[in-house]
Amino acid sequence: MSQLSTRHLLGIKDITETDIRLILETTTNFKEVINRPIKKVPSLRDITIANIFFENSTRTRLSFELAEKRLSADVVNFSSSTSSVKKGETLVDTVNNILAMKVDMVVMRHGSPGASHFLSRNIKANIVNAGDGTHEHPTQALLDAYSMQEKLGDLTGKKIAIIGDILHSRVALSNIFCLQKLGAEVMVCGPITLLPKYISSLGVKVELDVKKALEWCDVANVLRIQLERQQIKYFPSLREYSLYYGINKKMLRSLNKEIVIMHPGPINRGVELSSDAADSEHSIILNQVENGVAVRMAVLYLLAGIKS
Repeated sequence: MSQLSTRHLLGIKDITETDIRLILETTTNFKEVINRPIKKVPSLRDITIANIFFENSTRTRLSFELAEKRLSADVVNFSSSTSSVKKGETLVDTVNNILAMKVDMVVMRHGSPGASHFLSRNIKANIVNAGDGTHEHPTQALLDAYSMQEKLGDLTGKKIAIIGDILHSRVALSNIFCLQKLGAEVMVCGPITLLPKYISSLGVKVELDVKKALEWCDVANVLRIQLERQQIKYFPSLREYSLYYGINKKMLRSLNKEIVIMHPGPINRGVELSSDAADSEHSIILNQVENGVAVRMAVLYLLAGIKS
């Protein structure tokens, strides 16, 4: 099978293990492309892609734009802060106006969970979810899985700990779905106030002690505290959070094995991860950034072959 089972990438929950493995295999081909002296291929020539971002983004937006340009697509960038959304225009009207200009694919980030699903029922273009509120961030989970696979090989039976603000993280949910479909064991770790009530129903282990989580895992995927999404205080202070849940080089050295450190970015250095840990030989954080471009090239390339 060389085609995805869906014409949108709305979330990891909505795609199959076969889809995930096809994307990861295609990523390997595109990683070779982006490391050539000439980093461009004509795969999406004559395809127009609109990047529609209703929330701030640096890595994801740049990564998608670079992926699109590496594939020779025509790119349109939209920012809600300078658009008619400020004048009261609805999401569907905004996107339909963009599609009237003959856009083939939409990459969208939105603050409301389910926004990309809603849009997929109302427009004909292929949609890639670049993050919808606290719901899902599928391409981040795919690039995380690819980075782990690159480092550890097949993920079947591997132990992955997701540590930090699980409650407000779209990365955590997508990673859980993706890793479980690839056969990995998943543990979540953080203060009990930052763990969703339903979390154990997802089939993951739950740990409140970060040292025990590090001793258990092969990979620690560390998440930042998402203060911008928190309406109330979930812990006394960042200093206290860092004291109990911050990971540093000394902690990593004290383990009786080597583990891999990951982070989806942006890193709050000195809070969830110290600089000496983030920049250590354990870290593959910059590999994640590089792999993000190749994964997004693979997703766009595969979706472009599926029309309504």
